[in-house]
This record gives sequence, C-alpha cells and structure tokens, in this order.
Amino acid sequence: MRKGVRNTDRDGQIVEHELQETGFSPEPEKATNKHVEEEEDEEDESVEKIFESREVPSWKKQLTLRAFVVSFMLSILFSFIVMKLNLTTGIIPSLNVSAGLLGFFFVKTWTKVLYKSGYLKQPFTRQENTVIQTCVVASSGIAFSGGFGTYLFGMSERIAKQSGDASRGFKDPSLGWIIGFLFVVSFLGLFSVVPLRKIMVIDFKLTYPSGTATAHLINSFHTPQGAKLAKKQVRMLGRFFSFSFLWSFFQWFFTGGDNCGFSNFPTFGLKAYQYKFYFDFSATYVGVGMICPYIINISVLLGGILSWGIMWPLIETKKGDWFPADVEPSSMHGLQAYKVFIAVAIILGDGLYNFCKVLSRTLSGLFIQLRGTTTSTTSFTTEEDPTASPFTPKQSYDDQRRTRFFLKDQIPTWFAVGGYIIIAATSTAILPHMFHQLRWYYILVIYTCAPVLAFCNAYGAGLTDWSLASTYGKLAIFTIGAWAGSEHGGMLAGLAACGVMMNIVSTASDLTQDFKTGYLTLSSPRSMFISQVIGTAMGCVVSPCVFWLFYNAFDDLGLPNSEYPAPFATVYRSMAKLGVEGVASLPRECLVLCYAFFGVAILVNVVKDSLPSKLGRFVPLPMAMAIPFFLGPYFAIDMCVGSLVLFVWERVDAAKAGAFGTAVASGLICGDGIWSLPSSVLAIAGVNPPVCMKFLSAATNSKVDKFLHGP
Repeated sequence: MRKGVRNTDRDGQIVEHELQETGFSPEPEKATNKHVEEEEDEEDESVEKIFESREVPSWKKQLTLRAFVVSFMLSILFSFIVMKLNLTTGIIPSLNVSAGLLGFFFVKTWTKVLYKSGYLKQPFTRQENTVIQTCVVASSGIAFSGGFGTYLFGMSERIAKQSGDASRGFKDPSLGWIIGFLFVVSFLGLFSVVPLRKIMVIDFKLTYPSGTATAHLINSFHTPQGAKLAKKQVRMLGRFFSFSFLWSFFQWFFTGGDNCGFSNFPTFGLKAYQYKFYFDFSATYVGVGMICPYIINISVLLGGILSWGIMWPLIETKKGDWFPADVEPSSMHGLQAYKVFIAVAIILGDGLYNFCKVLSRTLSGLFIQLRGTTTSTTSFTTEEDPTASPFTPKQSYDDQRRTRFFLKDQIPTWFAVGGYIIIAATSTAILPHMFHQLRWYYILVIYTCAPVLAFCNAYGAGLTDWSLASTYGKLAIFTIGAWAGSEHGGMLAGLAACGVMMNIVSTASDLTQDFKTGYLTLSSPRSMFISQVIGTAMGCVVSPCVFWLFYNAFDDLGLPNSEYPAPFATVYRSMAKLGVEGVASLPRECLVLCYAFFGVAILVNVVKDSLPSKLGRFVPLPMAMAIPFFLGPYFAIDMCVGSLVLFVWERVDAAKAGAFGTAVASGLICGDGIWSLPSSVLAIAGVNPPVCMKFLSAATNSKVDKFLHGP
C-alpha cells in the first residue's frame, strides 16, 4: 500500500507504514541513507551479473494470466485487511512484504505443479513477480484512497448525525455510485506522470526508497539463497496466519452482546478501562506494532496518555461551564468536540509543517537537478550505452543494463497527454451529476492544478519517501468547501473534491515508485503501467464490495464505541465543517486549545528537525500522537506489546528476528484481517455469538445477582 508513510524496517526490508492519515514518513533519513549505502555497495557485487544468463521476457510476456489471477486473489485478501484497519484506527502498516512473499509462493507453487505435469510453458521470473506486486498494491491501495474510512464515509447520514450537521447535506453510500466514482477519478494520476518517468528515474536518479527496497526484495527472491529464505518466511507467515485466524474465531464466541468478549478485558482495572486503557487481545495491532518503528508506537501511546489520561478527565470537570452538562457523549457540542477538533488541529499543524518542508526540499532539489543538467559537459559519455541520457554520468554495468531495458519499451507522450485530457473531460462531465454541489468549474480547476501537484508529490516521494496525498486532500477540502460556501453544499463539495485530489496525487507517486522498482528488476515500463491500470480497476470493484459487506453486516459501523468506529470519517467531516462554517460553533475554550496544539505540533517538528539525528529520533511524532485523541489508547497498548515482542526477539536472536519478524507480523495481521470476511457473512446471515463475556465490578455484579436471583 503505497498511500502514506513509507519507510524501511530495521533490517532493510520494505515497511511502508501507512499511517494513512499522516502523509509523512517518520524516519525518512534512515530509509534514504540505508538505500544509498546499498546502491553504493552495488558496484562491489553486481546484481545484474547474477541474472545475466537469464532471458528477460518481453513486456507482453511479463503480463501473464497467472500473475493477474494471483493478484486478484491477493487483492481480495489485502482489501479486507486494509478495510478493517481503515475502519478501526486508520493506522495501516505496509503489506508489501506479505504481497511479495505470497505472490512468490503462489506462482512458484503453480509453476512447480505445471513443471511436474509437463505443462510449464513459461518460468516464473522476477519481472512477473514485480507485475504481481504492482497490481496487488494498486488494487488494495484503493481501499485507502477510496475514502471508505475518511472522506467518502464522512458524507454519510450516520457520520453527519454524529457531527450534528445533517442539515448541511449528506450522501449515503451505495455500491453503484461508489464504483462509478472510483472509476472516474482513480486513473487520472497514472497518466499525469508517465511522460516524466525517464526524468525522474534516470536523469534525476531519484532514490524512491520504498520502490528500491521492493526491487531488492524481489531480486533476492529469485536467487537460490533468497528463494530458500522466502520459503521459510512463507511457512512462518502461514503458521501465524492460522494462529491469528483461529484466535479471532475463538474470541467471536464470547462477543454475544455490547461490550462483550476478550476485546473488553479491563487489564488495568475498571477505572482505566473507562478511559480506554486496556489490552484488547488484537492480533492485528500486535502485528502492526511489530512492523511500525518504535517511535511511532511510543508516540501513539504518549498521545493516548496525554489525552485520555490527563486532558479529557480535566475537561470533563468543566461540564456545565465550558459546555452543556446535558448533551450526549457523542454530541459535537460537548466533550466530543474537544476530542475531534484538537486532533484535527494537530493533524493540520503537522501536515502544514511537513507540506512546507517537503515542498521546499522538492523545489530546491529540482532547482539543483535542473541547474546540474544545464551545466553538464560532454565529459559524461554515452558510448557504452547509446540509449542512455546525454546528461547521465558514466554508468556501472548494472545501470547500463537497467537503462537499456527501461528505455526499450516507450510509452508515447501523446498517449499519456491524450489519456489525461479524455479522462479529465469525462470526469468533469460526470462528477457534477454524482455530486450536484461539486460544480464543473471546481473540477476543472482541480484538474488544471493536478499535474503540477502530482509531479510535486511524486518528486518529493523520490527524494524523501513522503507521500502527501492526504495533505493535498485536506487542502482541497478547505479550498473547494470555502469556495462553494455553506449555502451551496460546501461540505459535500469539499469532501468530494478531497477524493478527486487524493486519488490523483497518490496514484501518481505510486506509479513513479513502480517505475523505480521496474527499473531495478528489468521490468518494462509498459508492463508496470498496464499492471497498475489493471490493479486500479480491480480495486475500483473489489474495495467497494468489501466496504459494502462491512456496511451491511455491522449496523453500528461508524459509531464511536462500536467495533468499527471509522474515526477519520468524523475527522474529515469536521474539517469540511470548519472550512465552510469557521470556528463559531466550537464550545468554549476549544478554539484556544486548538490554536495551542496547532502551534505545539509545528514546534515539536521544528525541534525534531533541529536536533542531531541521534537525538531527534527520540522526539515523538505529533501526527501519531493525534490518532488516540479521538479513539483512545487501547490499540496503542497492543502496538507497544508488538514492539516489546520484537525488541526482546532482537536481543535474543537478532538474525532470526530480522529474517522472520516481518513475516510473523504479517501473519498476525492477515489472519485477523481475513476473519472479517466470515464474521461479516455470519452477521448478515443473522448468526449471533452464543456467549457474552462481560466484566463487572464486584458491587455491580452483586446487584445483578440480586436482580436475577432475588435477595
């Protein structure tokens, strides 16, 4: 899922931490430096010489039927996982390692069976593996960029009633219009950066750490030693997948009522449980904690302690003074407003800082690249590779071979420009019929600015590995919402515009990451583009169907204390409300606190970047701290348990932890995530769990006993 935070894990494998709402990378310097070191070491040990004797298939042969069948199966699996995470906390770790491992395993098993039966016509190559990776990531990524836990669900009547602004308009989810909307807006970003692929990958030599890490992973799978390790990793993933699935199945039997089951175990006592401090036995978030860097997990826990341990209990004492004493707990005129808008202030402060930071780095980097290009001399020879750029320095054997294959299959510029214009015109004509609040000229302005923003996001991702898709989406909420105004459906217009913008800029950076991966694995740009298009098309159907299953199976989807609270749907709608109505509707002192935390978020980032990296890495991340302000710290405790498990494992056996840590974490996430499918089917069929396991205080239990059995 390349829609948010991307980074490398503790042993160099890819870990795109899709703290999907963050739009920033927690430790970009670490990621970039590690891959720069890897590329410097490449001259000593040539990767391409290992594969020199193997024929590179044509771009058409890289696109096999079996690759897309496997991609489709994995897309369904990962769409369920991403959807569950999206609708619970919004923290989505990378599943790239899982996609790579499972893709390798399924096709390798397939080809092995065909080989033994004598029907194998084409061996499994790293190029085909790259196609699977690209297709799965593109498809399951729609589960995030489709807005099912953010802007799209934020339009619904259920979220509108929670926010207290249903009179401002709403649009309930429907399978038909969601699929249509995604098909209209999800492909434009792919065409916007195609003409720039050579400039980004070869001329500017942008790092794209996530794409580079993915390529190294795939290359390693297809060496004899890497294939053996991959098989062991798949076995480990399978064991913990089975454990996680069976554990979730076991827990289901005890959830036959509200607040029942292991997930409501008052680990630290009933008072702490009241403020959401407890361990909920979630295999998913233990796995997430094993994948995410330690600073992310600690930041989330600190945010939970600050909000639910200190601030909310103090603000509760002001009931009747700062806000009415008789309002519902979920009312946006009570404590809920402080929870939501202070979190929004932190997210906006952090997002603004990182937007300015990445934009400045992008512009300065671009200026240096262009200046370097114009002052290049003929000392940069291309004799060894006639297809290389005249501005490219003398290349290593690996670079020569990769450049030759990368430039072999061109995608015509007229095709990219024509495709963009046709899709933009079609979208401009169709979207106002889906959202009458979104005028055609709003869309035209977005599509006019989109190529520039898509380039900035793709270039910034290449330099820093940061994707600011959600930040650009928030920018669209405020600008289009304010332009439309409250009287003309500004809230829905802003949320719809957010979806348009997010899909464009996120798919643009995704495709350039894929081009980098393809460059390093000798995969054709054409096969990368086509697999991204096919994966996106799969996602436009699979993700809405998965969401629709959740939406119909769980009547309390989106409610604060439900199994699937979809917290960022409320946050995004609150942003739209803020953009349209301003701050007049906020409770007393809420605005002051918002200003304070907005400033603190910027200040913490300034301090973090000002300190030496050895000290700065210990400074918590404001965006991560903001997530539990609304949700509570229970999932942070799960994540810290995962961190603790990995920390101890690394101290006991660092080699095994490095080789199998991500596989164990992915198994825990996948098993629990796929349980969402049978649990949804059971809920739709009306099959309820047989037991309600609830935890009561001794005094309450005594009252219940007296009520049931008499005095």
